[in-house]
Amino acid sequence: MFDRTHVVVIGGTSGIGRHFATSRAERGDDVVVTGRAEDRTKAIANEIGGRTRGLALDLSDPDRIVAGLADVQRVDWLVLSALDRDHNTVRDYRPADATRLLTVKLTGYTTVLHALAPRMTEESAVVLVGGLASHRPYPGSTTVTTANGGIGAMVRTLAVELSPIRVNALHPSIVADTPFWSDKPAAREAAVARALTKRPVTMRDCTGAITFLLENPAINGVNLNIDGGEVLI
Repeated sequence: MFDRTHVVVIGGTSGIGRHFATSRAERGDDVVVTGRAEDRTKAIANEIGGRTRGLALDLSDPDRIVAGLADVQRVDWLVLSALDRDHNTVRDYRPADATRLLTVKLTGYTTVLHALAPRMTEESAVVLVGGLASHRPYPGSTTVTTANGGIGAMVRTLAVELSPIRVNALHPSIVADTPFWSDKPAAREAAVARALTKRPVTMRDCTGAITFLLENPAINGVNLNIDGGEVLI
């Protein structure tokens, strides 16, 4: 009998998370996607189709995460791709917005692992999605850069603590066909100009990289940039 992979995608209702979840649903896996709003998350799970179901989960409220994931019984692959965008300059600082983003990416991600680690096996694997702002900051990115830098550090300690479960991280540059960037041609063109490949990073590229990190049993504690060589310039 075919043994399906049990996949959980935290932040699986849009962008990279949804693209990856769709790729697994098309292969017949059992997929759980989470999003902040229950009705929208369930509707998107139905759109993804296959053996996909949706759960409401807000990582900015860590005290509710364990209860929100109580119905998840088994996790072979876990992808943490939830985010909270924050263009927040030091001179015009909004502490509440910064706190929310840092809570989602750092405390929230760790609390999800706290909740789901007992339902994982020695062969399970995790990918955290950070971003290239950790290496290439820009005006207003202080909180985003801090959060993604934290992901880069967390992946190493999580790999140590959760061993033999593998934990890796993916750090994309601008992903041209995500809903957020698809209507910002100037930013997309600038990213392509900086990339040595002279082509945009796409959601398909990210899904392929996430799948590689999850499948390869020798890859552990790694931060993988997916940027076409942008950070080399």
